[in-house]
Amino acid sequence: MSGKPRLIYLNGRGRMEPVRWLLAAAGVEFEEIFLETREQYEKLIRDGVLMFQQVPMVEIDGMKMVQTRAILSYIAGKYNLYGKDLKERALIDMYVEGITDLMQMILMFPFSTPEAKEKNIDSIKERATNRYFPVFEKVLKQHGQDFLVGNKFSWADVQLIEAILAVEEKIPAVLSGFPQLQAFKKRMSNMPTIKKFLQPGSPRKPPPDEHYVETVLKVFKK
Repeated sequence: MSGKPRLIYLNGRGRMEPVRWLLAAAGVEFEEIFLETREQYEKLIRDGVLMFQQVPMVEIDGMKMVQTRAILSYIAGKYNLYGKDLKERALIDMYVEGITDLMQMILMFPFSTPEAKEKNIDSIKERATNRYFPVFEKVLKQHGQDFLVGNKFSWADVQLIEAILAVEEKIPAVLSGFPQLQAFKKRMSNMPTIKKFLQPGSPRKPPPDEHYVETVLKVFKK
């Protein structure tokens, strides 16, 4: 078995995509196993490798880790993307939790009914432009640095660039009133590890389509 982390999830974004982003940003290569059937998922449960009978699961450093937040915290700490002290870690945690709240809306969007999708797009836009993006615009302006915490690249920066690009897929002009975030997006997108992850053929997954939704329902819904 190689020393690379191994990711077990569906062949799509979902709750594993932030893990892919963070590993890629840290310059860490990883392997993936894709669940395609209910039987594969049930076998993991029978084998006792899913602590709470849920994926994502990441095999790393001899552990079979579950719970997205725990996985991300471990990776951030392991690859020095989690601040230099407790205060910086607390800031990173707050920023990450806020971004995760916004991303939850993006995560659930593909499962909306056709009738609800337009309303949900409006909700995402409202939350992004009035609640979440203004926070990061202000932080970057007051902080006067390239990154959100200290002057060092961290987990929070990775989560934010992922969120910006995900929201832009739905609302292309969403950053029009946020010059600091526009500059941040450009800086982050040109960092070598992130630039590589944004290229075609990388492990980054495309926006969820009907096949992805069908697979989720097939694997996880009894």
